[in-house]
Amino acid sequence: MVETSKIVGTNIDYAIIIIYLLGILCFGMFFSKYTKSTKEFFLAGQRFAWWLIAFSAVASLVGSYSFIKYSEATYKYGLSATQAYLDDWWWMPIWMFGWIPFIYYSRVISIPEYFGKRFNQPTRALATLLLLLYMLFYIGMNLYTLGVALHALLGWNVILASLIVATIVTIYVTAGGQTSVIMTDLLQGIILIIAGLAVFILGTIYLQDSGGLWSNLPQTHKFGMANFNKPADFNFVGIFWQDAICNSAAFWFMNQGILMRFMSAKSIKESRKAILFAVLILMPISALAVAGGGLVGRAIVATGTGAIPASVSPKDIFIIVTDLVTKPGIFGLIMAGLVSALMSTADTLINAVSAVFVNDIYRPYFVKKAEDKHYLKAARISSVGAAFIGISLVPLFMTFKTIYAAHATFTAAITPPLVSAILMGCLWKRYTTKAAFWTLLGGIIMMIISFIHPGVISPFAHGSEPGGTYFHAYTYMRALYGLVTSISIGVLVTLFTTPKPASELIGLVWGTEKEAAKKYKEQVKL
Repeated sequence: MVETSKIVGTNIDYAIIIIYLLGILCFGMFFSKYTKSTKEFFLAGQRFAWWLIAFSAVASLVGSYSFIKYSEATYKYGLSATQAYLDDWWWMPIWMFGWIPFIYYSRVISIPEYFGKRFNQPTRALATLLLLLYMLFYIGMNLYTLGVALHALLGWNVILASLIVATIVTIYVTAGGQTSVIMTDLLQGIILIIAGLAVFILGTIYLQDSGGLWSNLPQTHKFGMANFNKPADFNFVGIFWQDAICNSAAFWFMNQGILMRFMSAKSIKESRKAILFAVLILMPISALAVAGGGLVGRAIVATGTGAIPASVSPKDIFIIVTDLVTKPGIFGLIMAGLVSALMSTADTLINAVSAVFVNDIYRPYFVKKAEDKHYLKAARISSVGAAFIGISLVPLFMTFKTIYAAHATFTAAITPPLVSAILMGCLWKRYTTKAAFWTLLGGIIMMIISFIHPGVISPFAHGSEPGGTYFHAYTYMRALYGLVTSISIGVLVTLFTTPKPASELIGLVWGTEKEAAKKYKEQVKL
């Protein structure tokens, strides 16, 4: 739980932050005039260039938790905390030449819709439920971090602060849909990278008279990789399975908001350019931007000057370092960059939840045939509902010791079954409909068992300690347990069931891209 006392900043800084919030609101609302249909609300009319998509996608990746989470982690553990930002590259070939063509050519709007075409409606319904849980929890996670940051700045109650900014985000998302999300995230992506790098550079300059940044860091903070399996709440093998394998696959393959972002590009070529630029250039830069404050904070503490006491809360380190190395006004501008990160993931997810709700629940089960204006109204109402549910989840995340642990716990719990089903579905023609359904259902059952009896994770834990009980046990290794059990279920059921005919898999599975492209072009001509 977080205390409620204001600790940093001046009135000038607070004024800048408030002006920025109002400015983003007006900027986002401006683009509502471009949103007259559900296609524009969800896919922004598919008219954007690669560079714009790349910046806005990275802004969604560098979410509200990123500056707080990674500065906290680098303060405690060092450079190894940036590992999660640098391990997405090996998913690129599958995404570029498999996943995005499948989605684009099959003309689906949502990931559950892909499950419906690749498998059947019951599997689509189950995937819808799991994906909504994932995204709603993600919104709650982001809004919680919003509250932590604004509490440190203004002394506001965490839930109240989350509610205020969630309201601003919801207003412009509800009005402008994906166009507002992309355009505001473009601006916010540029601001947050500049802000993060500015803190690191100013902090490095601040430390010059005390021997410099590098010389003041503990030796353990200079390693690029964490210790193999210790401590329980931060180790290399856990980060590898949870971040590099599970979370990276989840971000690029099952994050509905990211899918919609790249589907808003002019063409598949533009989408491919966007991911290359994002993964190979923007993400390494972003890693330094979000984690630099924690390194600077640890080095300042090590100088022994007392400028930052050793008793400082790691959750507040980014804000405290920024306040120390900047001047009034500049501090406010950099905090506006933090607020940019706070908003850029929340808006993406709110829009994504709306897309899944309308496309996979409301339209197929409640109102099957109506004018597009009706579905557009439903999309806007569901955006408000998504934000409200996210706010209601904030108290849950407040129970965790660190933001890093909270994020790791919920992603490791939900993503393995979905990631397993998506990857086997798009890469393995033999993978059957029944196998996909049981991968999802069986995988979730196995994850629930792991929360009730965490000891089942022990054989997969590579010697790491539980570090807690129930939800708090095996923070990272639950991801490997989930992947192994989900994939095993999928493979076993596939071996004893019949796959779909090859003719029904065109454009939905690896090796059918050319046929899908030809079919797509013929349909476009018609």
